[in-house]
Amino acid sequence: MADADTDDWTKARDAALLTRSVQEAGRLASSLFRTELKNWIKGASSPVSEADIAVNDLLEQQLRAATPGYGWLSEESADNDARLGRRFTWIVDPIDGTRAYLAGREDWCVSVALVENASPVLAAVYAPVSEEFFFAARGQGATLNDGAVHATAGSDFNFPRMAGPKPLVQRLSPTPDEITLYPRIGSLALRLCRVAQGRLDAAFAGGQSRDWDLAAANLIVQEAGGRMTALSGDAIEYNRREVTHGVLVAAGRERHARIVEHFRSRPLP
Repeated sequence: MADADTDDWTKARDAALLTRSVQEAGRLASSLFRTELKNWIKGASSPVSEADIAVNDLLEQQLRAATPGYGWLSEESADNDARLGRRFTWIVDPIDGTRAYLAGREDWCVSVALVENASPVLAAVYAPVSEEFFFAARGQGATLNDGAVHATAGSDFNFPRMAGPKPLVQRLSPTPDEITLYPRIGSLALRLCRVAQGRLDAAFAGGQSRDWDLAAANLIVQEAGGRMTALSGDAIEYNRREVTHGVLVAAGRERHARIVEHFRSRPLP
């Protein structure tokens, strides 16, 4: 049986909570940016710092205290299966682009989504250094600093307006050695949001991205009139036991369809 507070879900309440919490988390991350921070490697090669942990603690305290019946999945929290039985789950990346953050670069963000079952229904991505706050609610469009954003139309391939792993994007070109891509963006969530705002025509994610890298940006792209899917065109499902995903693409609808069709006829090895 669903928890009582999920039966009476109030989108406006959770949207306000998400906005307030992500903006406060961004301010905390900014206060620690370009300071001396302890940092270490988790897993094979993923960096984490005391700033990631501090921001995660703030978000967990604020979001979970206000919504005790919701699940929780964060890059910086120990996972547990309790989230799998929840109708709603927060999916959190406290600092997406930790390498960029630790290097003193500006291309990092705080990324949080609220997922209902397998699909995001609220999303916020905040890049504090550039003062960019992306927000989306399912069925209500996407905004950047309260102004509507839209993915670009058309189906052409303009490679300087595409971003992602170059060996992957080269497969779209008849002259792959000659293409130049948009400069690398350290945060995957921010890279995908650049599609939503129309700065990029398309963005790719190589394999091994996780729910927390993707969920918020996915809804923002979708609500901006674009599509974000697996390279096969299959929808991305969140809050499953397995949170790792394969190669993904985000683009305006016509361009997305052309890219998916290209890879269907020329699949990756």
